[in-house]
Amino acid sequence: MGHGWRRALARLRGMAWWTRDDGKQPDAKPAGETAAEGENDEHETAELTAAYWRAYDQRMATVKFSDVARRFPALIGQSMRLGWQASPRDTTATVVLNIASGVFGGYALFATTGVLQALFAGGPTPHRVRAAIPSLILVAVLTALRSGVSTVAGWAQARLQPQVEQIVEVQVYDLATQVELAAFDDSDFHDRMERAEGRGTASAQQLVNDVINCLTAFAGLASAAVVVGVLQPILLAVLLLAQLPGAWAAVRSARIDYLTRFALIDAWRRKNTLAWLITERRTAAELRSFTMRPYLIGRVTRLAAYYRQAELRAALQQTQTKVIGNTLGGIATAGMYVVLGALLWTGLLALSVAGTAVLALQSAAGSLQRLLYSVNQCYEDGLYFSDYMAFCDDARARIPAGRSGAAPDQFEKIVVSGVTFSYPGADEPSLREVSIEIGRGEVVALVGENGSGKTTLAKVLAGLYQPQSGTVLWDDVPITDVDGEPMRERIAVIAQDHGHWPLSVRDNILMGRAFDETLLAAAAASSGADTVIAELDRGYDTLLARQFKDGAELSGGQWQRIAAARGFYRTAPLLIMDEPTAALDARAEYALFSSLRTLAVDRTVLLITHRLASVRHADRIYVLAHGKVAESGTHASLMALGGQYAELYTIQASQYDAAV
Repeated sequence: MGHGWRRALARLRGMAWWTRDDGKQPDAKPAGETAAEGENDEHETAELTAAYWRAYDQRMATVKFSDVARRFPALIGQSMRLGWQASPRDTTATVVLNIASGVFGGYALFATTGVLQALFAGGPTPHRVRAAIPSLILVAVLTALRSGVSTVAGWAQARLQPQVEQIVEVQVYDLATQVELAAFDDSDFHDRMERAEGRGTASAQQLVNDVINCLTAFAGLASAAVVVGVLQPILLAVLLLAQLPGAWAAVRSARIDYLTRFALIDAWRRKNTLAWLITERRTAAELRSFTMRPYLIGRVTRLAAYYRQAELRAALQQTQTKVIGNTLGGIATAGMYVVLGALLWTGLLALSVAGTAVLALQSAAGSLQRLLYSVNQCYEDGLYFSDYMAFCDDARARIPAGRSGAAPDQFEKIVVSGVTFSYPGADEPSLREVSIEIGRGEVVALVGENGSGKTTLAKVLAGLYQPQSGTVLWDDVPITDVDGEPMRERIAVIAQDHGHWPLSVRDNILMGRAFDETLLAAAAASSGADTVIAELDRGYDTLLARQFKDGAELSGGQWQRIAAARGFYRTAPLLIMDEPTAALDARAEYALFSSLRTLAVDRTVLLITHRLASVRHADRIYVLAHGKVAESGTHASLMALGGQYAELYTIQASQYDAAV
């Protein structure tokens, strides 16, 4: 690794990927860009370049041709299993019919020998033509059979590809929705998922196609090779040698392309994320309000230029490789025909047989080129497919292990004891030895300054994060012993960062659960969403996405009411409300908090909020600071304590007094 890193720095110093196409250095800074911004851009470019070569060197050590060749049989097996999973009938038909096509082609070549022997025999021309007719008929029949079988095989193969694509695409989504939530806080996971979603899924269905093409080309090559070998074995050896330069060039070119794309994934994600935000409706107003267009366009342009320069460098290497391969291949092909001429000159090959040999050589050369191309495609797509498999393996490793415990229907007390949790790659834990209790039917509040760990603790309670140490018990049942999905069915969450799903109002509240008209109406009324829905032209059937036909857009406060209705519709014993009124007006906020006691009759409420006036009547309040429980008690006891809670409450109350 040390040598690779030194090489990376040397390349970084020696390469100017940020030069213009004319080879000149760009201006010191674009118009309107400050010196600090220019320095930041140079730092980002240097950071990306160093990361590029680090990833390039690391991956290069694992994608040597010998490594891929060793994995090639397994690659064929995986692709065939994918094809069989997609459609056993189409997979069988494609393989069998393509092999049959090659066999018919071989017999047609043999039959051609009979035609040429009859035509080159002595005697009058009419007699020679009549003698050749049976062989000509056989050639025609075999050629027609080959053409018909090949057409049907192509149809079956075309049917197979979209079915394979559907399977691998759905598998990515299925695994991505099963992994623990902490995976989405890990940049490595995002890189692997990007590779899998991009070329990875496309390469899976292409790999099945490549393997079938390999079998097809191999069948054709085998048939032609048998003919060439029977006629003159020397020609077969020369033919194989003539194709080696092209094979080397194709493999090396594919490797260059793959390694470049693999190492550029971080820059690719950065550019695409910014490009998406530039065109996203939710950020369109802020982009214009802060006049960010020149800045963002400049960043995207620089990232795109960085990406382009890396691809141009790879294209140059590929072109040089192909020139060498084609030159050597041309020399080798000329040598093959010199050998054929020498065999004719010395009488080791009859003229009639030479005609068949030429046809067989052309057929064999074509089949061999197709085989080498297909093998090269297998090699290239196999590299991308390995990224897809790497993501699948990584995702499966991040899925919590199966648990046999049954999720409790209710609880008398939830006890959090000594919970510590750290995000992936974080230097410090977000929660440190946190212990709290929540009784059935209580309203319990979590308060504290930003970054104190309130939302993280709520996600641990919801089973979304697994703590590194400590326990969360529903009565005597550790939630880590219970299957995640059934456990989360017992918990309703009104999230601070709720999703704006491009679905109807009804589906945005039901969130996949069974429709209950009475429950839906009650949830909408409790959250105040009913007044929002009443103003929409199509009511519950309104599509909440302005970018689609007949879609509508809601304000932040209206969306928050819809999000609250989601939590109320989910009749779960524990309701977690994370800043549920952040975007609500004063009247709506008062109405929602006034209903808390009514909600707590049938369920327990965990409330997270910065607005301390709303938690005065909570049964218990926990004050978090730097990931620890700093204080706990009722409002009265905490005010009497005169600690952090009292300080924050007094500050907020003074603002209202000052306003009055």
